[in-house]
Amino acid sequence: MSHVPDALCLSVSPALKCFNRPLLRELSKASTVAQWEYQQSPDEPCSLDTALVLLHDYLKPLDHPVHLIGHGLSGTLGLLYSRLHPERVRSLSLLSVGVYPSIDWQAHYYVQRQLFKCSRSFVLTQVVMNLFGRQCALMTKRLVSVLEQDLATSPSAHSICAQHYLPPGDSPVPLMIGRGEQDVVIDPNALEQWQPWFKEDDFQWECPGGLHFFQYSHPHKVAQQIEDFWADLSSKSLAQLVSC
Repeated sequence: MSHVPDALCLSVSPALKCFNRPLLRELSKASTVAQWEYQQSPDEPCSLDTALVLLHDYLKPLDHPVHLIGHGLSGTLGLLYSRLHPERVRSLSLLSVGVYPSIDWQAHYYVQRQLFKCSRSFVLTQVVMNLFGRQCALMTKRLVSVLEQDLATSPSAHSICAQHYLPPGDSPVPLMIGRGEQDVVIDPNALEQWQPWFKEDDFQWECPGGLHFFQYSHPHKVAQQIEDFWADLSSKSLAQLVSC
């Protein structure tokens, strides 16, 4: 296979993939990075099962494991995949993924709908402020539209009736957990609760000033942390090889 990637940025939310582009541009300066996309059809149930199969079909022909990167629900896919096929994954970088990995912005939205009993448009406007900070009226309207598209097209299992939660657990591959310092969806406690599952090569990082989509607003900082994580893994692998 030509142009075999060193790293794969996962996207299961077509409406949100635009927020990965600045990070991909930064990472591609030093590594071969691809974006793997999955779009659920309107008749499919809300589940990551099909995406897991298709991701494995993509990775099986590669002759080496790759670094996986995922934000939110896309990161949850990477975590579930690493548990099923750790031999295919060199490392896993999770952005805005808490210890309960299915908690995403949609879970946050539906909780607010239940608490405030307000209209969909009003709650989405408040969610935009929480996720992106205060915006002008035009940008707020555009971001509300993006979130509406994600509600309609992503495989998130949350709904107005109930929220779906996956239990906490570890990843059998080297793990980086990243969070925006001011993220209201993945709070500091959700980050700290990863600690019991951490291995020697794992670490966590908070992006100063970052909100939920901190990979979009601070791509250089995030890319630097991910690249340092990869470089540290490579140096440890080389040291182990030399000592054998």
